[in-house]
Amino acid sequence: MESVSTDTLVRPDTTTDETTSDDTPKFFHYVKKDRIAESAVMGTVVVALCGEVFPVTRSPKPGSPVCPECKKVYESLRKGD
Repeated sequence: MESVSTDTLVRPDTTTDETTSDDTPKFFHYVKKDRIAESAVMGTVVVALCGEVFPVTRSPKPGSPVCPECKKVYESLRKGD
């Protein structure tokens, strides 16, 4: 059986790098869970499933808008389970 890396499938959390004029996030992105705390504390950058690169600055609230590209990539990866 062929081994496939699925570490991005460990229920990625969402975080954002885009804000609107009133500082409200435009979209939250799916990011590897283990990278979020490190980025928030150390200021390192994370890479979202859509390819966006940014430091974590906020956490989403339930119902927050999710990046459509991240969602599309995440759903296509889940189909391979």
